[in-house]
Amino acid sequence: MTFINPKTDFAFKKIFGSKKSKEILISFLNAILYQEQETIQDLEILDPYQSPRIQGIKDSYLDVKAVITGNKTVIIEMQVLNVLGFEKRVLYNAAKAFSIQLGVGEDYNLLNPVIALTITDFEMFPNSTNVISRYCLKEKETLTDYTDDIELVFVELPKFNKTLEESETLTDKWLYFLKFANTLKDVPPPMATIPAIKQAFTIARQSKLTKRELEALEKREIFIQDSYNAIRKAKLEGKEEGMREKAIAIARELLDVLDMETISQKTGLSIAEIQELT
Repeated sequence: MTFINPKTDFAFKKIFGSKKSKEILISFLNAILYQEQETIQDLEILDPYQSPRIQGIKDSYLDVKAVITGNKTVIIEMQVLNVLGFEKRVLYNAAKAFSIQLGVGEDYNLLNPVIALTITDFEMFPNSTNVISRYCLKEKETLTDYTDDIELVFVELPKFNKTLEESETLTDKWLYFLKFANTLKDVPPPMATIPAIKQAFTIARQSKLTKRELEALEKREIFIQDSYNAIRKAKLEGKEEGMREKAIAIARELLDVLDMETISQKTGLSIAEIQELT
């Protein structure tokens, strides 16, 4: 038995955003957003496509969108790659989910709170050790709340380092599922006792996917791996270029001090390259 990778957007939507996912999503959101309290009793999973009301405004696509207890809207995005401008995209999607609630002429009092839950497979906040971070609008000096109408919640999976044995809480178990489900061959006994997580594993079984779904999943995983490799290549090329520029700078400083052969030995530049600097 093998399981699909919940960290790909295709798999995440299938596990948490399908018609069969209601109890799964309730358990997951209560664990991540409400410290395992049963705050959410019911929810409605919505179409995650956010269509703009104003012509010319950018469309956006989310992984899962739901209305939870208290008429709050939760938008969820699983992000594997740290792309340029991602932090602004999170804020944009949250603001748009808040604003598109109103029709023309409707009163602002009708606006309900929005929680933007973002799960990343990379570190967004390297100066913090928190796996889960929460942000809201506050006064800078006194830290008093302005409003809780828009809340940003981030889950950084690389910071979750607990083993299966150490994953004692419901929150830990959900984080372990997200990070390691695709590496498992069977449902771990401690997780099989939780109905919502057991059901999530059932949906994640590759044997239950159609041929078209398997092809879509494979294409998505190939795209992600290719993107990772492109990023690594760019970083490596940038590092090599930086080292070369440093070697040239050192060579220039040594031109009046050492002969070209010695400079070549110390910097790794060829004699021809050093001659071009004279």
